[in-house]
Amino acid sequence: MLTIEHLSIGYAAPRTSTYVVAEGINLTLRAGELVCLLGPNGAGKSTLMRTISGMQAPLAGSILVDGQDIHAMPARERAKRLSVVLTERVNAGLLSAYAMVGLGRYPHTNWSGTLTDADHAVIRRSIRLVGAEELAHRNVADLSDGERQKIMLARALAQEPRMMILDEITAFLDLPRRVETMRLLRRMARETHRAILISTHDLDLALRSADRIWLLPKGGPLQTGAPEDLVLNGSFEDAFASEGVEFDRQHGAFRVHNVVAGHVSLQGEGLLRQWTQRALEREGLAIHTTPSPDRWHIEIQHDANAPVWYLHRGPQRSQHSSLSDLTAHLRHLQD
Repeated sequence: MLTIEHLSIGYAAPRTSTYVVAEGINLTLRAGELVCLLGPNGAGKSTLMRTISGMQAPLAGSILVDGQDIHAMPARERAKRLSVVLTERVNAGLLSAYAMVGLGRYPHTNWSGTLTDADHAVIRRSIRLVGAEELAHRNVADLSDGERQKIMLARALAQEPRMMILDEITAFLDLPRRVETMRLLRRMARETHRAILISTHDLDLALRSADRIWLLPKGGPLQTGAPEDLVLNGSFEDAFASEGVEFDRQHGAFRVHNVVAGHVSLQGEGLLRQWTQRALEREGLAIHTTPSPDRWHIEIQHDANAPVWYLHRGPQRSQHSSLSDLTAHLRHLQD
């Protein structure tokens, strides 16, 4: 559906040198596929999204949708092939949510912009697909961020495009709405057989939801593959490498390097041990499995079905009913 060949993106202005953000980009996007574009700030994700959507000219190379150059298409024809949803809040005035979705039919209407029965059927179907039936007759200005994004997705669907390009649309949503939106996008890709490209900073959701990842590090080159392939071959570690932060392949998440402020040994199992270790590492404590007389030892036990943390070194002993209490006590001991 989408083919990108030898693409260079960036900015060219009269009487100034050309600024190349990334180059040598060769990519494809297939029907029914959800692809997430990831990368650190400043890598050029938004520039790439604007270039693919036809909003910004490429420095070199071509972007083909169904074999046709997206930048050579008339605007109306381009709007039939792809729809774009951006992060920015849309000033919809007094438009109802239904009317906003109806704007997606503009590329398909005649010169008067009159909506036919067939257009209204598409609008209703798009609203139903994103689960926004109860929002249809409310004003867009009165909707929450999550509700507004549903309506903007429905508008993009109402265009009946071959491809959807979504730039950071989950940026201002809380975690449940982000999860809901990513699930919706995956279902939309499958059920409508459209290609969906979304740029996001939400690494965890992208790893769990995307069919493929486009990974754009600063200075390139762009990497592409299944999320698991890019984790296993070290691409994520390379793309997000920075001082004090590393990508943990084991857990698929970033870890912050804390300065080691002390050493403790820890005895326990399962989730309690895992989250206790996280709390201790946040305090800058290096974890050991073998007790030693010269460091504090923490033992996790259950007392009356509630966890208890026992802290001791030599004759000094204390017990704690929460990790908050335990870490506060350890901080006091280190002062």
